Amino acid sequence: MSIADPAALSFRTAVEADADELVVLVESAYRGDASRAGWTTEADYLDGQRTDVQGVRQIIDGSDGILIVVERAGGLVACCHLEHRGDHAYFGMFAVRPGLQGAGLGKEILAEAERRAREEWDAKEMRMTVVNVREELIAYYVRRGYRRTGELSPFPYGDERFGVPLRDDLAFELLVKPL
Repeated sequence: MSIADPAALSFRTAVEADADELVVLVESAYRGDASRAGWTTEADYLDGQRTDVQGVRQIIDGSDGILIVVERAGGLVACCHLEHRGDHAYFGMFAVRPGLQGAGLGKEILAEAERRAREEWDAKEMRMTVVNVREELIAYYVRRGYRRTGELSPFPYGDERFGVPLRDDLAFELLVKPL
């Protein structure tokens, strides 16, 4: 069974006891030297934290969405956050273990998130924001049917909860996909 085989994956809603392990996963996928083992690293653009236990617990406790834990053979391999926002869903906090990136796992998880948003919330569209300088990551989403809108929102410079920027031209670009 390949890692990209959805039968090999299990999906469940995160609980409070998952918070510490989820922070480790997200940080390993995006920040520091460990993230360089995968292709989703932000280490060249951002330093510091990507999230923290308090932020993860707020998402878990929130009433408008779910934090999905993805496991394979009983081990945590990925996560993503879905938030119901009226006629659309917001997709975020997507992390796959760096050593497992590039094998098709992300594509399967994204498809499951889209299915849930469509079937459980009747969402007509999935939206996400991506750091504008992440061209390879944006191209990944474009290949999966997302459209660049050109709509930018400011990066929260000075708020270290989102990291410490290593350049001064960061913003978030909105990507959308009809469901």
